Amino acid sequence: MITDELYMKRCLQLAGMGAGTVSPNPMVGAIVVYDQQIIGEGFTSPYGGPHAEVNAIEEVIQKYDDAEAFRMFKDSTVYVSLEPCAHFGKTPPCADMLVRYQFRRVVIACQDPFAKVNGEGIRRLESAGIQVTVGVLEQEAKWLNRRFFTRLAYHRPYVILKWAQTSNGFFAPLENTQQWISNVASKQLVHKWRSEEDAILIGTKTALIDNPSLTVRNWLGRHPKRVLIDKNLSVQADAAIFSPDIETFVFNAKQTDWSSHLKYIQLENFDLYLPQNILYQLHLMDVQSLIIEGGAKTLQQFIDAGLWDEARIFYGKEMWETGIRAPQLQGKRREQYAVGSDLVETIVKY
Repeated sequence: MITDELYMKRCLQLAGMGAGTVSPNPMVGAIVVYDQQIIGEGFTSPYGGPHAEVNAIEEVIQKYDDAEAFRMFKDSTVYVSLEPCAHFGKTPPCADMLVRYQFRRVVIACQDPFAKVNGEGIRRLESAGIQVTVGVLEQEAKWLNRRFFTRLAYHRPYVILKWAQTSNGFFAPLENTQQWISNVASKQLVHKWRSEEDAILIGTKTALIDNPSLTVRNWLGRHPKRVLIDKNLSVQADAAIFSPDIETFVFNAKQTDWSSHLKYIQLENFDLYLPQNILYQLHLMDVQSLIIEGGAKTLQQFIDAGLWDEARIFYGKEMWETGIRAPQLQGKRREQYAVGSDLVETIVKY
């Protein structure tokens, strides 16, 4: 007999297919199982669209006539990677829909901490006589939606630090020049990562030296919003980061000007609690995740403030005699793998 864990693994696979499109909603996967066979599956649509449970049930209805589908639902189990919602938002409550179709059992990976759900979805199911199981692959589900959970718990985006360093620990040349450390395959991977996050941040020096566009060019996906720290507005107007196709926020000490795609946000006492102020402002604008690709100074500011959750570090094979040292942090290694000639390490704060 197939176990609950195996069905839930499929839910988590489905949930991951929504990466980069559902924010600020969580990524959720759902399947409908009848007589030990998966008869419907789905994942959360892009923000504002149907949730995973709706898509899974709709797939069943499309395969069978209504009467047959409804009969099967009464003897079916729904597996879902996050507690079904219990409130009206962009869509009606999924918990009420499961009750209406009279499913026999619902298996949930983890509870939704959002204030308008937070156990209410489970209570509605149980009150309707549906058998509910909670906690199947709970830690895996929480990791998948770590951005969503961080936003709710800390009222800030989930922060990912990214950099490349030589095998002997150098981050960049001493001179203000650009020099690649990682390989072409690693660059493509970075573009994939960008497509999965809400926003990407750099500092003034990186903008001036590298002139990056911060787009997703080597991967199929959406461009993240761009965030620039530029205290004195030193970056020229024709810089690649200011191209008109992507919303761009410029945190500075000079002016506030909120127009079209380019939004200047003046921070008083600019150097005081800078990482905290930036993350708070981004949170207010529904930015759920942020990848920081800035220079060593920018990265170290967030590290020193303790405002990071995950670091992804590329180790190239080159060795330099001199250079700017890579940032230093304390954390726990989660994984390590090769990308061509590069080694990638993921470190988590907790």
